[in-house]
Amino acid sequence: MFIALLGIAVSMLIIWRACDGFESATGYLGRNLSDGVRGATFNAIGSSLPELLATSAALLLYADKEGFAFGIGTTAGSAIFNSAVIPALVIGTVIFTGLAATVNVSRKVILRDGLALIACEFLLIYLLTNDQLEWFHGAILCGAYVTYVTFVLTTMTKGELSYYDDEPEEAGSRVGSLATLNLRHALLGEKELNTGKAWGLLLFATAFIAGACHILVESCFYLGEALEIKTYFVAVILAAAATSVPDTIISIKDAQAGEYDDAVANALGSNIFDICFCLGLPLLVFCLWTGETISVGGDTGNVAELRVLLLGMTGVVFFVMLKSALGLLSSLVLLSLYGAFITFIVVRANGGWAEFGGQLQGVLKMIGG
Repeated sequence: MFIALLGIAVSMLIIWRACDGFESATGYLGRNLSDGVRGATFNAIGSSLPELLATSAALLLYADKEGFAFGIGTTAGSAIFNSAVIPALVIGTVIFTGLAATVNVSRKVILRDGLALIACEFLLIYLLTNDQLEWFHGAILCGAYVTYVTFVLTTMTKGELSYYDDEPEEAGSRVGSLATLNLRHALLGEKELNTGKAWGLLLFATAFIAGACHILVESCFYLGEALEIKTYFVAVILAAAATSVPDTIISIKDAQAGEYDDAVANALGSNIFDICFCLGLPLLVFCLWTGETISVGGDTGNVAELRVLLLGMTGVVFFVMLKSALGLLSSLVLLSLYGAFITFIVVRANGGWAEFGGQLQGVLKMIGG
């Protein structure tokens, strides 16, 4: 158990440090996007790569429904973390650092990303009602994300484009920077970013996070065995929190810079990426590569209740964020929602509230017809 917890802590540390490289690269690549578009696209994709890599590693290393269940647990937990905790931390950061008394987010961003997220959750819930998941189910999820990104880019407001101003820092030797995972300085030194260097930095950071996600997946499976609970319960809390570190840091830094739309759009856009791409692409590749399908039954079917909870929590968060000004009360409500979710997961992991879990699965079947 100690080794498993140490592995999770190490993987979280690597992801945390490597996300600075992500932020620099995605910030530059999305420097001329406006209207919260940078947060919903480049920031969301870059900061959600840990979820994609963790889900892919789990499905490829454990090529069965348990591996897919880990992916569901990670993406569901990460999506709930992003919806509740990240906006709460953004609001708290702005208020307690004296930047503003409230956080004002564009209603257009909330409606655009919030409604798209709810639609994607309904789609996933419907797909999970199938007994077997095949490659085209993964393709449908990926297609939904492509549709969302296309809509975001084509409806982007022209004018008042934001430029990402990022001066290279002096950080000593590049070898020392590599040891401390200051990936930008380790790769580029004091050179300024351009498009090619930004993509190179993104891939460089991805390699480190891929290794960290491998450690994270193995550690979660070991911890599940040590605690004698299903691995997806570990994934939905610990793996989800670990892979949400980049989302959290990027959103907080956007908020500190006064980019409130990007801060919230990153969290919501990351959820759409998690639900559609982080599950869809590994499912698509796995089924085409192996010629097999993923059985959605037994233990894997039980985790579908997480999606019903996710849909319900997303609806509550959506209405909270529709307020013209988000203050301390909104932050406390969001954190309380996440606390209630964690309580439910802990009780379910220990065999409690089975009847309630069955009722949630009944809702899922009803939605699927």
